[in-house]
Amino acid sequence: MATARFPGKSADVAAGNWSSPPGRLVCVNGTPWILYLLEECVDNVWEYCSVVIGLISMFCFLLSTLPQVYEAYRNGKGEEAMSFGFLFFLFSGDLTSFAGCYLTSQLPIQVITVVFYIFTDLILISQFLYYKIKNSSSRKSPVLKWLCFMWCGSASLVLLTLPKLIVDNSASLDTKSTSKSVEITGYVCGYLASVFYLSSRLPQLYKNFQRQSTEGTSYMLFALAMMGNGTYGLSVIVVLPALKGSKQTFIIKHLAWLIGSLGVIVLDFFVTAQFVMYRKNSSAKGSKLLSVPEVEPLLCEEVELSLLSDP
Repeated sequence: MATARFPGKSADVAAGNWSSPPGRLVCVNGTPWILYLLEECVDNVWEYCSVVIGLISMFCFLLSTLPQVYEAYRNGKGEEAMSFGFLFFLFSGDLTSFAGCYLTSQLPIQVITVVFYIFTDLILISQFLYYKIKNSSSRKSPVLKWLCFMWCGSASLVLLTLPKLIVDNSASLDTKSTSKSVEITGYVCGYLASVFYLSSRLPQLYKNFQRQSTEGTSYMLFALAMMGNGTYGLSVIVVLPALKGSKQTFIIKHLAWLIGSLGVIVLDFFVTAQFVMYRKNSSAKGSKLLSVPEVEPLLCEEVELSLLSDP
């Protein structure tokens, strides 16, 4: 229900927007496509913007994996560039974030977005393990490739049906009185997810520093992640003007997820700095290598002429 999703929304507005004929809820003044997809009665511009921005965030994270998948496919050494700690903490953060969103009845767009995050994590982890096994083995195995294709295909099918089921279940969960212990557990999961998210960039920063290179990693992965995290946090904050009750209570309820999304952006700026710094180093090395073949033939030619001129 709308009152559960937006705790500051008045009961009068919610009652006016929802009528309940037998077997179905109808939203009178809400946006039909949002009602169908998210089971959410959105009746003002602020909530509408929240949903649209949240969908943009989801789109950014779905696109963010594609450049990295292509980069790993192009050089065939995805396991050397990516840190497994980065992927592990990212996946752990998304799992605990999903648990927290579900248990504390966060915005529907938050729940669905986290499901898409988990899907993109699985793609990156699958590719990492694929190249890890492939490059460590002395012979090629076609079975491994088909297993990866089957895994990605089945995950895509689950992805198409899971968000709708989650929103339906969470909507029915809101009609029941959630126990205090379940709600506390959800917020603990939310803050634990923030710790995982903030920790995820540290292994990748260290791996880049250790290699003194960002070769094999696509910057678009982190650039689109920054856009996704920024729009994710904005989708929560933009609801504030539509609230009738305490805005402070609303912020406290969503604080863990705001820390996890907006805090990671700061660390991604350090990753950006590494891409700029190490790219300069690699270009300097490349120019040195290119200058060597131009000098060597000249030196050899001078030596040869001096030998010919000697009596």
